[in-house]
Amino acid sequence: MNKKLIHQWLEKVLGKDIHIKEMTQMKGGISSPIYRIKTSDDQEVVLRQFTNKEWLGNCPDLALHEAKSLECAAKTGVPSPKIIAFDEKGFETEHPTVLMSVLEGEVILDPDNRKEWLRGLAQTLATIHTVDVNMPWNYYTYNRSFETGDLSWSSVPDQWLKAIQIVKNDRPHTEIGFIHRDYHPANVLWKNNEVSGVVDWVNACIGPRGVDVGHCRLNLAQLHGVDTADAFLDEYLLLTKDHFSYHPYWEILSLIECLPGPPEVYRGWTELNKSDLTNQLLIERLDQYLLSLLNRFVE
Repeated sequence: MNKKLIHQWLEKVLGKDIHIKEMTQMKGGISSPIYRIKTSDDQEVVLRQFTNKEWLGNCPDLALHEAKSLECAAKTGVPSPKIIAFDEKGFETEHPTVLMSVLEGEVILDPDNRKEWLRGLAQTLATIHTVDVNMPWNYYTYNRSFETGDLSWSSVPDQWLKAIQIVKNDRPHTEIGFIHRDYHPANVLWKNNEVSGVVDWVNACIGPRGVDVGHCRLNLAQLHGVDTADAFLDEYLLLTKDHFSYHPYWEILSLIECLPGPPEVYRGWTELNKSDLTNQLLIERLDQYLLSLLNRFVE
């Protein structure tokens, strides 16, 4: 980070005669560094810089994308950061940069009351899915080639091949709308046992709502096992029974994005003090989750 450039830019967008009083890198910013900044006039803001050259090569408009996604997120009623300013190409800040408001709360990965935690996750996602917005970014799967690599790490490699064949077939008809695209427990903040906000909207787009459900379920299956992922689905379906048609295809598609394996413990989880996971445990849980999804699938 070029602090001199950041200082000059903050003066421009927040007002003259301020300087950075405190700057702390926040946990969980794996794909891009995120800083909480306190200025000399006691404003607190969050600054995100996109420094990953490979990611920017594939998605050169990341700062613009997140800024517009935050504008859309504000319409959901779910607490989310408010966009303050962005430097789309990084001409003023060295890297593409987004400046946003602070959300209070903490990430909870091991809740004291798992049922209430899952209900909060499901209710928040269901609320996000009710908003009607227009934006130019549309869903696409990250694993476009569906190449498996070596599946010898799995105890059921033939079942992974079956799943890959499923996602290569025609997609089922489904509801399309505004989705977070990276909705999972590490992007949800809690305060006083209630959801206080959702962060990391850079991948938000128009797409199948089942993708959000599938991505969250994938993370829950890894963090806590299939039963927890199933319990989340039950909560979500109860809340959306009048306007959501469930199909396991989207969950299988989300799962396939783990490939090529073998799976490894996500560094963001360990930075958030999730210490009971191992690579082998993830492999076992993903195999179990795969089998549960195939059991749900009816051609």
